[in-house]
Amino acid sequence: MTTSTRGARTPAVLVLEDGRTFRGRAYGAVGETFGEAVFSTGMTGYQETLTDPSYHRQVVVMTAPHVGNTGVNDEDPESKRIWVSGYVVRDPARVPSNWRAVRSLDEELTAQGVVGISGIDTRALTRHLRERGAMRVGIFSGPALVSASGAGIADEATLLAKVQASPQMKGADLCGEVATPEAYVVPAVGAKKFTVAAVDLGIKGMTPHRMAQRGIEVHVLPASATVDDVYAVRPDGVFFSNGPGDPATADHPVSVMQGVLERKTPLFGICFGNQILGRALGFGTYKLKYGHRGINQPVQDRTTGKVEVTAHNHGFAVDAPLDRDSDTAYGRVQVSHVCLNDGVVEGLQCLDVPAFSVQYHPEAAAGPHDAAYLFDRFVSLMEGQRA
Repeated sequence: MTTSTRGARTPAVLVLEDGRTFRGRAYGAVGETFGEAVFSTGMTGYQETLTDPSYHRQVVVMTAPHVGNTGVNDEDPESKRIWVSGYVVRDPARVPSNWRAVRSLDEELTAQGVVGISGIDTRALTRHLRERGAMRVGIFSGPALVSASGAGIADEATLLAKVQASPQMKGADLCGEVATPEAYVVPAVGAKKFTVAAVDLGIKGMTPHRMAQRGIEVHVLPASATVDDVYAVRPDGVFFSNGPGDPATADHPVSVMQGVLERKTPLFGICFGNQILGRALGFGTYKLKYGHRGINQPVQDRTTGKVEVTAHNHGFAVDAPLDRDSDTAYGRVQVSHVCLNDGVVEGLQCLDVPAFSVQYHPEAAAGPHDAAYLFDRFVSLMEGQRA
């Protein structure tokens, strides 16, 4: 249960699963929440971050110290609701100042029941997560801070026990919780050139829009869609979206993707879709220490040598060799993109079937737009197959 904090200075406590504790003030709704503590390095685009389904069951720590100055509008959300389970900021804006704003960030968090905390040292928290890794966390404020006896503040040991009893991200099967329950169509902008079946594992609204801008009619299908469902729309190409959770649990999407690979239909995957392609090709996946999140991550396209500044949101990665092509059941595969910060696989390119994927977000509604060419690459695959 949550209540508003607007105008109040309600105490709040953030407790990490290793016992590290930060004290601040409630921001957004009052109550308690749990999730995986992760940090995002973006200085802008917080509205897109909050509404990205890939952040389901995660508590997002903003590394930018001042958050909320542009307020909230009704045009920029990537989905119909906020998906983060909690929000952590250092210095929230007292008054939004932007001509597009219709309400404050605090008001939006409160209205959607998102428990947050402000006024803590987010730099120290980020350094801790970088050193120790992403971990479970709880935020407590208002009645959630009252002891069981009703006399005084709950002790930290009690709060820590609650955090340690919450579910972990590793092994979590979450895409079905965020995907559309019913199929829908995003029409092409202008003349229709292609039809794409997009399997929704947590798709962002801007993704089908980017395809529609290129003359693609996008049929967005539930995560439970079968191979028959995919081909019922007579697609020229198939797309697998971003999404939350551990790719090791996504056996059904992997099976569907293998069916697409067998038919040699042009295929494109992003983020979770990249991990699904990795598994479909026979590679493993693993959990990163603290992941990549933000809109300033450098990636090299190894097929061209160009470096892109890209938008990321992933805590898992594909375990594929960087130094050679791999032989798989579907032919040869190469790592097409790599993160220049840590060498993590950021893309796969099939050499014998028309399929590729990237680990990051080329739709990048909040920017940057360096990777928008990947949608054109998908169009080229479909053009080649049609020819």
